[in-house]
Amino acid sequence: MKLKLIGSLLLLACLGAQAQQKVIPLYPGAAPGSESWNWNEAESENNAFNTKVVYNVTHPSLSVFLPDSTIATGTAVVICPGGGFHTLSINSEGYDVAKWLNKQGVACFVLKYRLAHSLTNDPVKELMAKMSQKDFPKQVAPIIPLAVADARTAIAYVREHAAEYHVSPQRIGIMGFSAGGTLAGAAAFNYTASNKPDFDAPIYAYVPPELLSKIPDDAPPMFIAAATDDQLGLAPHSVELYSKWQASKHSAELHMYQKGGHGFGMRKQNLPTDNWIERFSDWLELNGLLKPVDPKIKSVKERNEQWEAYHKQWEDAFHKDWANMGRYKADNDKIKALAPNPKSVVYMGDSITDFWLNRDSTFWNGKPYYNRGISGQTTTQMLVRFREDVIDLKPGAVVILAGINDIAQNNGPIAIEDVFGNIQSMALLAKAANIKVVICSVLPAYAFPWRPGMEPAQKVIQLNTMLKTFADAQKMVYVDYHSAMADERKGLPKNLAADGVHPTLEGYRIMGPLVEKGITEALKKK
Repeated sequence: MKLKLIGSLLLLACLGAQAQQKVIPLYPGAAPGSESWNWNEAESENNAFNTKVVYNVTHPSLSVFLPDSTIATGTAVVICPGGGFHTLSINSEGYDVAKWLNKQGVACFVLKYRLAHSLTNDPVKELMAKMSQKDFPKQVAPIIPLAVADARTAIAYVREHAAEYHVSPQRIGIMGFSAGGTLAGAAAFNYTASNKPDFDAPIYAYVPPELLSKIPDDAPPMFIAAATDDQLGLAPHSVELYSKWQASKHSAELHMYQKGGHGFGMRKQNLPTDNWIERFSDWLELNGLLKPVDPKIKSVKERNEQWEAYHKQWEDAFHKDWANMGRYKADNDKIKALAPNPKSVVYMGDSITDFWLNRDSTFWNGKPYYNRGISGQTTTQMLVRFREDVIDLKPGAVVILAGINDIAQNNGPIAIEDVFGNIQSMALLAKAANIKVVICSVLPAYAFPWRPGMEPAQKVIQLNTMLKTFADAQKMVYVDYHSAMADERKGLPKNLAADGVHPTLEGYRIMGPLVEKGITEALKKK
């Protein structure tokens, strides 16, 4: 693949958000204080909020989202969606937040806390009707202490199970939206050692005065965000909370957006509020919460910086030497100074060949093999460097494995016939130089994760058919990796290629015997 794309692919594979891994009941039996509640939790997707909501929660739970272990920071956050204590906006204020934070290495626990009883299957309609009533705060007042208790219990649970989830017991915070912000705000007061949040993030929170008490001396740092045009008039709640933290000389950061309304969450409105979570990530970084506890793990920021530096270096080289003729020049000069070895073999290819050397070094050790794979290259680039990297080395045979990058259109659209023509030209140039040729099938590929919709599987089969027909006609050896490695989708299974394209060690261990059998056959040909 083109290196920019490969780097992005590998980074995405590493940083990809994890799916919800399990759901943990918050209490072993009925939740304390609501033992008589006997209605069933449900979901609503068709409602005035235009998003999935959960309602009638009687048995609180935590949905666990853990980051990839290679980027895990050891930081965890309990996420409390909002919904007027009648519903939970479970996606834009829950699961979507967790998935985004997973990419930063943060473990997330989305809390379903107890809610008021909805009597119909349209809880949003019920809520909106109640909110227009003057006594709405009194109606939800009995629910709030139960929900706050759930939030405190959630923090305590994560801390108690910190080792199980590979998080630090000193890095457990809470975030809440709207009514969920009530829970996050309340958690910053009257806590115990077990349920104290190490950081707190109320987002467009509803914070009634009765929840505000004396700020503890060891109050957690606070990140607050809201919009001035909040339809529920809750912007002053965020300002007051920030002012209290500032007046008591505790750390706090406030983002008060001009526009965004109430409930912006992870919704995209083409407004600055779309990026609030990036500001939250900046704040976590500033407070050292995105620096991995494990010194062997690099943070996402460090990985990004490393990749940017690497890509800039590669980009400069790409423009100066499009075919990367200089990559192997020094090694080639050494080989050309030696007497030709009729048993030597050059492996010409792209990243699949390039990565083989490191992923299975034992395959190459002590053998007269020269790896001339260059990550990201198309067959057009390989053809340009074929004389310097193959013919001038005077090997006994050349193994050509190429074409997948062309199908991915790394250098732009190209017809399969032209891809075949480039491989054909390399093979005929080698033949004319009395070098035996081994043509390899393109490896199976069901999809390119960095370029959705390409549907490469059939194009790979089409190119392989052309390559086999040509090899047979020219009496060249054809090595069929495809048949040996393809799954039922005509792609590579995960055990053979974690990203669906680049072989794992297990994948290379299948390829090795096949190609060496082909090399032996080719070298015997007259």
